[in-house]
Amino acid sequence: MGVDIPLDQLALTALSPAQLTFARCVLGALTLMALCLGARQRLPRGREIWGRLFVAAFFCNALPFFLFSIGEQSVDSGVAGVLNATTPLWSLLIGIVIGTERAVDPVRLGGLLLGFAGVVVIFAPWQHAGSVGWGAFAIVAAAASYAIAFVYMGRNLVGKGAATISLSTAQLFAAAALTALTLPAGGLAPVQAEPRGLIAVIILGIFATGITFHLTFRIIADEGATNAATVGYLLPVVSVVLGAIVLGEGFSVRVAVGMAVVLIGVGMTRRRKPALETSRTTKEEDVLR
Repeated sequence: MGVDIPLDQLALTALSPAQLTFARCVLGALTLMALCLGARQRLPRGREIWGRLFVAAFFCNALPFFLFSIGEQSVDSGVAGVLNATTPLWSLLIGIVIGTERAVDPVRLGGLLLGFAGVVVIFAPWQHAGSVGWGAFAIVAAAASYAIAFVYMGRNLVGKGAATISLSTAQLFAAAALTALTLPAGGLAPVQAEPRGLIAVIILGIFATGITFHLTFRIIADEGATNAATVGYLLPVVSVVLGAIVLGEGFSVRVAVGMAVVLIGVGMTRRRKPALETSRTTKEEDVLR
């Protein structure tokens, strides 16, 4: 999410969208498999849990990865970053509709909106072209797909007895299997052996897919789907800082203000209810039961 958008565009100079989606899933799965073996954990067993993993893999990996690859062929990275940052808002909306977000605290809601505003300031989409069309629609659909997946994973996968490293590894293998089916439809084009593009593919697969996905799974298990999606607001901040330090990219006052707004917004979403209020709410829910 977010931080891998420039890498995606670079990787597309070497691979087609279908090839990139498949490569990300395979590299991510192999990376997590190594971690899984190192932790002496086995992959989940049972037809039911694997069925759920394939559903989650479709919405969280196969579909959004492919949609991002399609969208970023015609949408600039600034616009793509802002559209991608709608995931927490989609996650909150879905949570309200299905009842997992029963009490939306005004401060938390304000934090979500403020965080999104900060992302808009950082990426400054008004300075870019390509903000309309099918490419933009594909990226919005990918962001919504992430939100659907986070909610589904929180309700049907985490907290069921399997270790998160086992679940995340298995889900990426399921995603690799799903994306392999798309290769005949657009993944048989010759690979362009462009070094920077291939390096971007490897980084995307190992870090932006494998490691990041497992960390996301852990956050869903510990903090819930909406909070996991909110972490995506921090990715542009990390991207900007790394770009300035490693690549010598510009760092303007506008970007600094946007980063500050994002951090304030994320801090607001992390606000906890006072202990007394939480205890009272729990007692009222017990009475209603």
